[in-house]
Amino acid sequence: QVRLVESGGGLVQAGGSLRLSCAASGSIFRVTFMGWYRQAPGKQRELVARIFRGGIINYADSVRGRFTISGDNAKNTVYLQMNSLKPEDTAVYYCNFFVLGSPDYWGQGTQVTVSS
Repeated sequence: QVRLVESGGGLVQAGGSLRLSCAASGSIFRVTFMGWYRQAPGKQRELVARIFRGGIINYADSVRGRFTISGDNAKNTVYLQMNSLKPEDTAVYYCNFFVLGSPDYWGQGTQVTVSS
């Protein structure tokens, strides 16, 4: 079974930066989009950013201008560069591969903690 493996989370001070990485342990074909979601304690999981196979990118309003998503569909890898981090960015971050007509692929989650 193919898994998504994330790395790059950690503890950072407000204003700092982190880079998250996600790679599939095997090949996943016909990925419609690759994305990052996050879930803070007591809150629902929310979309942070996603990149479609054709290159279209969506960002949540709360991160636009601070976060940058990039990826390589052929290599099944996706990254999230997070700059100017705020305490409200603290959450568990999950990568996601969406394949139309198939169950979603999710990573195990990586903790990002931003101290004030």
